[in-house]
Amino acid sequence: MSKNWIFRTRRDGSPVPDSFHDAAERCGISPRLAEILWLRGLERPEELAEYLSPGLRHLARPSLWPGMAKAASVLAEGLLAGKKLAIWGDYDADGVTSTALALQVLHHHGYDALWHLPDRREEGYGMNVKGVEKLAEAGASMLLTVDCGISDAATIARARELGMDVVVTDHHLPPETLPDATVLCNPRLADCPCASLAGVGVTFFLMAELNARLAEAGSPRMDMRRTLDLVALGTLADLVELEGQNRILVKNGLLVLAEAKRPGISELKAVSGFAPLASLGAGQVIFSLAPRINAAGRVASAETALELLCAKDCDSAADLARTLDGYNTQRRQEEERITEEAMAQAEASLHDPALVIAGRDWNQGVIGIVASRLVEKYHKPTLVLCADGGTLKGSGRSISGFDLHAGLARCAEELLSYGGHRMAAGVRVLPEKLEAFRSRFVSVVRESLGDEPVPAVQMIDGNLDFKAATNFIFLKELEMMQPFGVGNPEPVFQSPPLLVKRRKIFGPQKNHVLLELADESCGITLQAKAWRQAEQFPADLEGRRVLLAYSPGIDMYNGAASVDVRIRDWKLA
Repeated sequence: MSKNWIFRTRRDGSPVPDSFHDAAERCGISPRLAEILWLRGLERPEELAEYLSPGLRHLARPSLWPGMAKAASVLAEGLLAGKKLAIWGDYDADGVTSTALALQVLHHHGYDALWHLPDRREEGYGMNVKGVEKLAEAGASMLLTVDCGISDAATIARARELGMDVVVTDHHLPPETLPDATVLCNPRLADCPCASLAGVGVTFFLMAELNARLAEAGSPRMDMRRTLDLVALGTLADLVELEGQNRILVKNGLLVLAEAKRPGISELKAVSGFAPLASLGAGQVIFSLAPRINAAGRVASAETALELLCAKDCDSAADLARTLDGYNTQRRQEEERITEEAMAQAEASLHDPALVIAGRDWNQGVIGIVASRLVEKYHKPTLVLCADGGTLKGSGRSISGFDLHAGLARCAEELLSYGGHRMAAGVRVLPEKLEAFRSRFVSVVRESLGDEPVPAVQMIDGNLDFKAATNFIFLKELEMMQPFGVGNPEPVFQSPPLLVKRRKIFGPQKNHVLLELADESCGITLQAKAWRQAEQFPADLEGRRVLLAYSPGIDMYNGAASVDVRIRDWKLA
């Protein structure tokens, strides 16, 4: 299905004012880049300056975050009084990096904390009473949750019964009834500088404040910049919006990640195919580093990933990184198998406005990825389910026009449980209720979206011919907009009509395509690539003219700079 190309505009339709152009000139950027940023919502000179130079001086004080100051006090007082602290994290990259960050700060100040990352297969998501009781038996009298806890009222109540002080740090949507913790730190609980912090972002601000409190008590202050590689990795892996505080954390974290002073990061980059000191973009972290951290929790134990990030030397880190790389290969194989089987089911339901796909032997660690792949291909709200004990557990992904959580709420009578938000959610249903749920969910989506397929949307940042796309000064300006991701997508431009001089399919699975394209308006020919989209480019394209939606960039291969053209979408001219 072709996408609808929509050019970015401001809601009021206003052009770039002279004052913004003046501010852009003072920042040393071109009118073209100024217009791109204006259309994306920047308007005040100070906003522009912070966006282009997101230095650490722009980070908000910890006291501005809900519960942060009190939580740091509880932890500092407890540690100084000799209480034993336990950390409960999540098994994904956000939770693992959060746990590693907290342990790093505590170790710097001389404290050895207990920790627990649940086993996805045996314990499932979140906290559980049995695990908390084991931590209490091991001597823990304080419990810190990272990237989880806001929905675990019963488990936290048990921890309090056992005499624990409980500090919850989380970033997920709070339920109506909050747990009775000693302190709750969640940016969604009150107005704060950035409601979309990842779990590792919340952990960073708490540990920064704890670091200051312990330093006041006489311990050497730690340089928190040393933890920003973990913050960047966890934040990018969790796909939160890269705006405001998140942009500052990730932009600076990528610089620390490039230094690779942490043995685990150095070896993780190596097994991912990068030089240890290579500078990585957000996409390279999201698609290469983060999957290897996540793979541990998906197919084995997240503890291996935590051990890698906490490794003290490169020898032990190298062994752990190779193990994670093996897990990731296993995860990819599982993902490909399940995706193929799920797409076969989807092809039988093409007339439905939503997909509910199930397989009993599918790995629950990859069904969320498979749901995303199906949404990418069919552009429909999608739920993928697998067997989990005597029930079916599902992971869902949505499209921009449908609120998945609200839709599941209308199917609640068919479900054992559900949770999530507008674009992603999880469900649990009895096998005998699956068909009733599928029918009800498809009806709810049809009521909302109608019977006609909803085309995907491709936002366009402006027109750009190949003469402008080969201007390295402009391409360097576009790099100032990094890191790209949710909330700050990479700019996409529409080309003039281009003559297709050559079409080549490449890759081990022959699923990538390279086009040699001539812009006859300026006499420049460039090569453009589309990844995993070969089937969308017919063999008879050669000799025809097309319009591209594309992103230009600088490719540094073997030290030589060239123009990299990535195809987002295309149409016949």
